[in-house]
Amino acid sequence: MKNKFGLVLGLVLWAGNVHAAFTPFQVHDIRLEGIQRVEPGVVFRNFPIASGDTVSETSLIEATKQLFKSGYFEDIDIAKDENYLILTVKERPSVSLIRLDGNKVIKDEDLLKGLKQSGLSEGDVFKRSALDQIRLDLLRLYVGQGRYGAAIDTEVEPLSGNRVALNIDIKEGSVASIQHINIIGNSVFSDEELKKLFALKLPSFWSFYTKDDRYAREKLSGDLERLRSHYMDRGYVNFTIDSTQVSITPDKKNVFITVNIHEGEQYTIRDVDVSGNLVVSEEDLKAKVALEQGQIFSRKAMTNAQESMTRLLGDSGYMFANISPVPSVHEEDKSVSLKFFVDPGKQTYVRRINIRGNSRTADDVVRREVQQMEAAIVSTESIQRTKAKLERTGYFKSVNLETVPVAGTNDQVDLNYTVEEQQSGQFTASVGFSQSDGLILDLGIQQDNFFGSGKKVGFNIANSSTRKEASFNYLDPYYTVDGVSRGFDLFYRKSDFEEDDVSSYSLNEYGGGVTFGYPIDDYQRLSFSLGIESIEVNPNKFKPVDEIQSFVDEEGGDYLNIKTTFAWSNNHLNRSIFPTSGYSHRASLEVSVPGSDLSYYKALYRTKWYRPLFEDSGWILGLKGRLGYAQSYGDNTYPFFKHFFAGGLKTVRGYKNNSLGPRDSNDDPFGGNVMAVGGVELIFPFPFIEDKSSWRSLLFIDGGNVFTTKCLASTSASSSCEEGVLFDEIRYSAGIGLSWLSPLGPLSFSVGKAINEKSSDDTEIFQFSLGQSF
Repeated sequence: MKNKFGLVLGLVLWAGNVHAAFTPFQVHDIRLEGIQRVEPGVVFRNFPIASGDTVSETSLIEATKQLFKSGYFEDIDIAKDENYLILTVKERPSVSLIRLDGNKVIKDEDLLKGLKQSGLSEGDVFKRSALDQIRLDLLRLYVGQGRYGAAIDTEVEPLSGNRVALNIDIKEGSVASIQHINIIGNSVFSDEELKKLFALKLPSFWSFYTKDDRYAREKLSGDLERLRSHYMDRGYVNFTIDSTQVSITPDKKNVFITVNIHEGEQYTIRDVDVSGNLVVSEEDLKAKVALEQGQIFSRKAMTNAQESMTRLLGDSGYMFANISPVPSVHEEDKSVSLKFFVDPGKQTYVRRINIRGNSRTADDVVRREVQQMEAAIVSTESIQRTKAKLERTGYFKSVNLETVPVAGTNDQVDLNYTVEEQQSGQFTASVGFSQSDGLILDLGIQQDNFFGSGKKVGFNIANSSTRKEASFNYLDPYYTVDGVSRGFDLFYRKSDFEEDDVSSYSLNEYGGGVTFGYPIDDYQRLSFSLGIESIEVNPNKFKPVDEIQSFVDEEGGDYLNIKTTFAWSNNHLNRSIFPTSGYSHRASLEVSVPGSDLSYYKALYRTKWYRPLFEDSGWILGLKGRLGYAQSYGDNTYPFFKHFFAGGLKTVRGYKNNSLGPRDSNDDPFGGNVMAVGGVELIFPFPFIEDKSSWRSLLFIDGGNVFTTKCLASTSASSSCEEGVLFDEIRYSAGIGLSWLSPLGPLSFSVGKAINEKSSDDTEIFQFSLGQSF
């Protein structure tokens, strides 16, 4: 005979006469009924009764409660058949489909990922409590973004087969706009000065783009921390933020922020001391502290000193050193005693250096940049210097460093450098036709990381009515293990400048050269090259130019020139392509060897400088400049075909390429032996693109020109050559530029407007180039 009794979530197992009739018994076995999707093991893990156990009414109640808590069942029936226990369960429905509607700020994949982390995803058992909690969490998330009008509606739609579909309808609402920020309690600093510290701003003309007038809880927290740092860095050690009120208008569209502060008094430094296990001399440690007796206390200076001491110990192998600054406040004279406690820990060694992500670049190409050695004492300076060197190669879009302690030891680490490769060259292949050039054939490859070898290889073949060229160049930056580089180049060029409407002559050139480079340190490099070239100048007989003809009459039209070039570079840019901080200098001097048919020297200096305007904002200020001076030596005349030119993407945007400067008697660009060009760039994050590492957008102002210190002889009355550097002849332009690292190489565009052009200038609003980046 079978006795059966029921239990439903949280109710008493037996009541009345059933309770009185229950007798404890020993369970011979447990049978399961009603199981469909849930594994039997799940039931037995959550039902703490097994075969052989003696059960009572109380133990059955507790076991059933625990099985309910698992969340897999909405009904559980317990029956007894002799000494067998029968569990009949009704499973909760499974989530077959989740439908999201109305969300724009948060993407579907992000929402579904968050739902899964909260225990609600397609295929899981449906739990109403989880759905309600997720609804509250989503509301808090939107409120944290300032979307106080957000609403989340959920619907559970039953489906066949004990399944449900969850319909989540989201009304995100608009972000509340900040209408007023009020700071109460300040007397040392004005409201205007303190409000400038806030990332949250009142609505302005640019708010539609910057969105800085939209309230967000995280932004306010950051602003309050900046406010606290502002006072603490100026000696106000007792500064406090007493309260912060955020008031919302009834329509939930506007926010009023009130911050109550207590400034306190300003404190100075009484003394600075270093104690603890001083594995590095006290003098060296104190040299890292930029605070002295009598100076205003600064929390920032204290933190910087702590970081500098940590780096100093890290350079000595104590990678996990702990520096604890402890300020002691003296109220009687409003001063602070600052003590740094040093716990260096154990000296650390590098067990292994792992390189990851270099699918194209050879492993040894990456490792030759590594400054830290395996099995050696760790040096944080060498580790960071390695990261900087890898970024400057131009082979990688990003370089990430991870220091991993070796399991089972307390004095060993592994270094993991993870690189993301990028396009480190360019490929051009084109067939075209133009009215001026006729049929155009162009094929070229320039690879800075040829087949992942780290070698630079390039060749170019071009054929049109204005230019015929064949060239090859090669550079091995590690010709020796010490970083001495060697390269060579070969070229043949035939240029008809009249066909290109530039000037009235043609030029035939061929030659080659060899180059060696020597590293001074991680940033500076010297190079020397020796080359030979044969040059043939052919003036146009039907449209002669006096300046060109007089040069050929005096110097001849065929030249064999041997030249040497000395160069020095100092590169502190953080990246080879699209740098965001640092600077670079490069100076070169090209000199024709005595005995050559030409006698001249040509000096060129180029510089770049970048600095972020705000931390992690993407707004960067950039400066660049070029200065050049060339002259002949001896009795020879400086060759006009070695002139500097200006105008175009590389120098002054908004003017046609090579169009600025002196002109010949036919009013064609002639170039000059003096060049001065420069520019200011405001780099800003490219909108609407998530991965901004391959894009650069900027506003620019360019200026400059080329000049001549000696006009070539001309009998033409139309000649307008003026000698000397004339500052009123400097041309300016302004505009916007965009560069993209395309699969074929850098692609750059600019839209520029000439500011002070003259009627004789050739301007060009839209310009582009493949193979050049800003």
